Amino acid sequence: MTSDELRASLDKFTTFVGTLKGDEKSEAQIFLDHFFRALGHDGVNEAGATLEFRIAKKPGSSQLELIIGDEVKEIAKQKSGGKKFADLLWPNRVLIEMKSRGEKLEKHYDQAFNYWTHIVPHRPPYVILCNFDEFWIYDFNEQLFDPVDKINIAELSLRNAAFGFLLQRPHKPIFDNNRVEVTRKAASKMADVFRQLVQRGIPREQAQRFILQLLVALVAEDIGLLPDNLVTALLSDCYENMLSTYDIIGGLFGQMNRKQPADGGRYVGVQYFNGGLFSVIEPVELKRGETWQLHEAALEDWSKVKPEIFGTLFQESLKPAEKGKEPDMRHIYGAHFTSEQDIQKVILPTIVRPWRERIEDAGKSLSKLRVVRRELCEFRVLDPACGSGNFLYVAYREVKRLERDVLLRLREVAPKSEVLESAVSLHQFFGLDILPHAVELAKVTLMLAKEQELVEAQKATETHGLLFPENPLPLDNLDQQIICGDALFTAWPKADAIIGNPPYLGSRYIAKEHGYDYANKLYARFPGVPKMADFCTHWFRLAHDALPPGGRAGLVGTNTIRQNESREASLDYVVNNGGTITEAVSSEVWSGEAQVHVSIVNWVKGDDNGMKSLLTQAGDKPESPWKIETLEAISPSLSSKTDVRTAVLIQTNRKPKRSYTGQNPANPGFFLSHDEARELIHADARNLDVVVPYMTFDDLVEHHGPTRWIIDFAQRDQFAARAYVRPFETLKDRVMPDVLRKAEREKKARGEEKTRWSRMAEKWWQFRDYMPGTMSTVASVARYVACGTVTKRSIFEFVSSAIHPDHKLAVFGFADDYSFGILQSGVHWTWLLARCTTLKADFNYNIESVFGTFPWPQSPTKKQIRAVADAAVALRKLRRDTMQKLDCSLRDLYRTLEEPGANPLRDAQAALDSAVRAAYGMKPAADPLTFLLQLNHACAEKEKAGEKITPPGLPLPEKEHAAFVTEDCVKVNE
Repeated sequence: MTSDELRASLDKFTTFVGTLKGDEKSEAQIFLDHFFRALGHDGVNEAGATLEFRIAKKPGSSQLELIIGDEVKEIAKQKSGGKKFADLLWPNRVLIEMKSRGEKLEKHYDQAFNYWTHIVPHRPPYVILCNFDEFWIYDFNEQLFDPVDKINIAELSLRNAAFGFLLQRPHKPIFDNNRVEVTRKAASKMADVFRQLVQRGIPREQAQRFILQLLVALVAEDIGLLPDNLVTALLSDCYENMLSTYDIIGGLFGQMNRKQPADGGRYVGVQYFNGGLFSVIEPVELKRGETWQLHEAALEDWSKVKPEIFGTLFQESLKPAEKGKEPDMRHIYGAHFTSEQDIQKVILPTIVRPWRERIEDAGKSLSKLRVVRRELCEFRVLDPACGSGNFLYVAYREVKRLERDVLLRLREVAPKSEVLESAVSLHQFFGLDILPHAVELAKVTLMLAKEQELVEAQKATETHGLLFPENPLPLDNLDQQIICGDALFTAWPKADAIIGNPPYLGSRYIAKEHGYDYANKLYARFPGVPKMADFCTHWFRLAHDALPPGGRAGLVGTNTIRQNESREASLDYVVNNGGTITEAVSSEVWSGEAQVHVSIVNWVKGDDNGMKSLLTQAGDKPESPWKIETLEAISPSLSSKTDVRTAVLIQTNRKPKRSYTGQNPANPGFFLSHDEARELIHADARNLDVVVPYMTFDDLVEHHGPTRWIIDFAQRDQFAARAYVRPFETLKDRVMPDVLRKAEREKKARGEEKTRWSRMAEKWWQFRDYMPGTMSTVASVARYVACGTVTKRSIFEFVSSAIHPDHKLAVFGFADDYSFGILQSGVHWTWLLARCTTLKADFNYNIESVFGTFPWPQSPTKKQIRAVADAAVALRKLRRDTMQKLDCSLRDLYRTLEEPGANPLRDAQAALDSAVRAAYGMKPAADPLTFLLQLNHACAEKEKAGEKITPPGLPLPEKEHAAFVTEDCVKVNE
């Protein structure tokens, strides 16, 4: 279809629409079918779309499903229950929701957004609301609140470029209201100038304040709070006529902070803004190129800039001005930018839905609506890690929308003489942040949120006669609302809802990034929190303590908050102290710059009897599929599977110890190439004592053998080490200077003579973590079992004891095939998944929580033991033969399991799993987690009673072990 043909077809469609009454129930389908034909399709169904997709409960299931034709997709339960219908879904293209002619489309935003969020896995990028007269097009992946375009039916043929995504041969649509694109351009230009200022010596704080003041001025100019074109003209004058920005722009900022307006001159008409952001005026003399860049930025339409520009600028401004000269403050303080989608995963369940339920329950009762209105105007929201204020911005906007809904309902039932006016204000919203600039940024973000809401209020005034008496200027002074301070050591303002994205920082980095004094202060502040817990967990505890009864919270954290020590410090604490998790994202790929997977948890301080929604993203890409479950309760592990938090350590698994992690030299100077190792051994055969092959996890799964050697003096003293002349001199040259330098640096930083690195400096020729227990166990067997401590797949392998294991390998001191079979089994892997920690989408084999609690088969017969061993040998043989035949690695081989179709490796694993389940006495249909948890408890009880249990390893007399030990293993140069 040519452009002319498309326009003619759409004109014909417009004429047809004029013949319709515009009734949603009777005419939506015929409207949509004609619309698709006008776009060049043979009809809705022929294009691949579905009319009237239905959301209904599957019989006998606690989950709801989205039924599209014959295809069934999971979807979260709608709170109101019953069947739900949407008008059209074209998977991966568009969701269209029709309303009757004359309907206000903004009223149906929530419904469309709710449908969209739960379409899994073929979520379309675009959503359209239509009332027969208007099309509102949303791109929720880009901007949530505002349509990217609004098109009147009469303009359809002229504005057809906006529907490029619906054509037979789709192309990129052109929208008139893509605020995100405008914001990106504007933020990029401003951030460039900021970096230039810092690089040429302007103090960072001064540069940040200047850029932030200019941002406010540019937005104010385009929304009518400053005289038209004033800032743009001033910058143009400075560039064209080489006037001083120090005087001209500095003078503007000064006037914006004066209550007395100018009687004449350049700044006539400039009103008083406030004494917050503009209380300190430090003009900057810009270079001509910088002035030109800012003038170009001023030409953008700042009325369309989203407040998230401040978040973007905030993130950019925290980058080091020059690599190596300034610390990366984003990493130190855990600053992360949050997308609107993820913010809504907190705001909707924590604020919007509870209030919507109250509004619906009030119905048309005048007294109930008045109570809801009064309490909504007293409702207080806090973000205790507010950053640039994005969470508070979204919360404010949603609460204002809720208030408008209540006022509209009151308009229908209140006396005509009653004055209905807005009373929700910015002074109900509070924030805390440790960075002064972030605090100022958050204030400005909220100020602009108010200005944008005044535009919406004007529409409501014109349409419904409601009153919104707030004045745009002066800007609210939020100095008492947004506070600068360390949230972990500062009293929190009282709030009914607590929201936000606390900083992420692994426990091992706290002292490194914040200093040892701060770390010790933190440990003293939270004595009951395990030291291995993530930094963000402290916000969860404090938030729950700060909530009043019935109060709600929604926080984002790393997905470690559902695991082990971090879970104990956060979600366990919440649930054990009267909290109920109402909705959660178990794990998702983070939308921000931080390379992590996150969990999002919403809870109420008290009981909640409704069904709960649990969302989980599988994979490690933003487009990875989602699983959505509706449950009666969500456990702190954020899983619908058996909750194994109550599993206890089995003492027999720990004594004698059979599981370890490998070595950590902590300095690359210890490593040798094959050639270097060969040279040292050739020089003196005795060097074989200390020059040994060394294997990492990547070596295991990619190369099936070590790729490097290492100099390992074990725990030899200096004189014993010096006997190996060449190896010792090698470390003296490669390792010693670095260790001594780090020791001196740490002593100065801590003001102490004895530090960790100073102790290491006393024995600089030894590994930081030699792991004597590991090496003693390795030496006691001819081969040992190893797996990656961080992995996506269950891959265990035998390794020759001649090879030293890296610290990213978990080591098990078993040489027999039966023990290997148990570890390689799906039963063990299931326990690992439930008990491990995670790193991004990978699973972290925690020796204590996984192996320490894992119960082994307690009474297997010799026949069952033999079956497990034989299945294990068969599995390894298949792996070796296939790798040789296909010339592939173990990792490549296991990746084939992700593909559909018959797979011999899958069959071999199934045979092993069947043998292992038989050894446990586990019925085929039994849930392995439930079985193992019960067995864990039974074993622990027996130990407590002084009874013996079957320990890890081969449960046969020593004299029979040889029959279960084969010789295959990873060897040097295999």
